[in-house]
Amino acid sequence: MSAEAAEAAEGRRESADLARRRRRLTTAIKESLREMTTQLSLLNHQVGTRLDLKAVDLNCLDLIARYGPLSPTALARRAGLHPATVTGILDRLQRGGWVVRDRDPGGPDRRTVAVHGLRERSRDLYRLYSGMSASMDEILAGYSGAELELLAGFLGRTTDAGRHATDDLSSG
Repeated sequence: MSAEAAEAAEGRRESADLARRRRRLTTAIKESLREMTTQLSLLNHQVGTRLDLKAVDLNCLDLIARYGPLSPTALARRAGLHPATVTGILDRLQRGGWVVRDRDPGGPDRRTVAVHGLRERSRDLYRLYSGMSASMDEILAGYSGAELELLAGFLGRTTDAGRHATDDLSSG
């Protein structure tokens, strides 16, 4: 075999090795995301159990905290739930002292309400999530600014992909 042929064969082997390594890493990342989803779901379940909240209640509280105040219709849209379901969730959250529904003066009519989270109760949530938050801070402290930008970009694009997949399933 000529030197050129040997070099070409070596290049093909390296390329195949790189492709296998990339497939293994891609699989490992997807598996890690699945495991992270499971662990976060278990954490949310424990938090919900301690506060007597259902998983869907926690999800709605999170949406209200991040995007609120929200109308019940806007919350239903963001949560991917039927408006009647959201009414029941908001009734539970209001009875538990987690949210209030106030008249929205900027709404199209007098029946329009805005849902606000109550800060006093948010402390209970922060306390229960503080261990995970501290762990995340510790993990992230080990990354450079460039690495954090890479991670933030990856997670943002992954979240968008999940949102699009959810939209596709709900519309078809």
